[in-house]
Amino acid sequence: MSELKIIVPENFREFGEKVNEHIKDIRKTNDNYLVETSLVRFNNGEGKVVIKESLRDKDLYIMSDVSNYDISYPYYGRTHYMSPDEHFMDIKRILSAECGHATKRTVIMPYLYESRQDKKDSRESLDCAMALKELELMGVNEIVTCDVHNKSVMNAVPNMAFENMYLGDIMLLDLIEYEKIHDFSKFVCISPDEGAMKRARFFSDLLGNVDIGSFYKQRDYTKVVKGKNPIIDHRFLGPSDMKGKYVIVADDMIASGGSILDTAEAIKKLGVEKIFLIVTFALFTEGVDKFQEYFDKGIIDRVYASNVSYVPDSIQKMKWFRSVDCSEKIAQMINALNYGDSIGELISGRVETAVKIKKLRKKYETK
Repeated sequence: MSELKIIVPENFREFGEKVNEHIKDIRKTNDNYLVETSLVRFNNGEGKVVIKESLRDKDLYIMSDVSNYDISYPYYGRTHYMSPDEHFMDIKRILSAECGHATKRTVIMPYLYESRQDKKDSRESLDCAMALKELELMGVNEIVTCDVHNKSVMNAVPNMAFENMYLGDIMLLDLIEYEKIHDFSKFVCISPDEGAMKRARFFSDLLGNVDIGSFYKQRDYTKVVKGKNPIIDHRFLGPSDMKGKYVIVADDMIASGGSILDTAEAIKKLGVEKIFLIVTFALFTEGVDKFQEYFDKGIIDRVYASNVSYVPDSIQKMKWFRSVDCSEKIAQMINALNYGDSIGELISGRVETAVKIKKLRKKYETK
């Protein structure tokens, strides 16, 4: 395949450097795959990208965390923090500066831009579909994302490769090792709503077909609070005896955390011993204090989240939060794509992680 090159803007720089080091280890080389770029930002908010080396006939990968809200620039004498719209615009600037010289262009956007608005119900915009079409028109050959809210968005670009990678396997393995879990039979995997049942079944399969359950959310559709219909009741559908269990509540993201914490609170009343929350994206748009409160009360034991989206250091230092490094898996993905290898097992994560968890289970059972 063509020579590998990776462009990582400031919003994903630390993660990108880890990926670069992992690829060097995989290939047993000291070659650097990161391309030096410069984002010029003017005080009126306009900007441009300058790429400082030739990308002609290269295999180009652009990595970006559009959810990073800690990147700022001077704007009319004030400090302005970048939004997802601006991060996405910078991806397009990189593609524009590349000038179509690369042989292949892959955009790695773990948190897919605007993917929470994945379907159109009335006279409203469908920004994710429009964004994907824009990237396709600019010559992008492939999109790699993680745990996308609704995989149906790939239908917006049926002729472009769209890879949806799951990271739950890495976080589950980290939980087992970090918490020193010995008795796997105590696990129960819970979905906070009907939409996340597939995720709960995924964890159950990896753990050896442990029990699963779900909550039905009864909403008040006569009211709208902060853009949502408020939940007025949670109904649990799952095992009748939950006493002494280790519960995993799995979801794709935490925004304000209201829904997943309500689920945890309802489960705790059933007599469970421990509650672990596993999410791909810990956005924490608000409500961080409530997580601390629930931890102090003993309702939750830990929140596990991947590091493919920005989480402030202040939260990462909390006793109730654990960031799981997923850079090696992204590096393996890039390496395989560059060599034209199959990526099926990398996307699902079932085979490699299942083997590791099975070994741990046997190790604990023989003690």
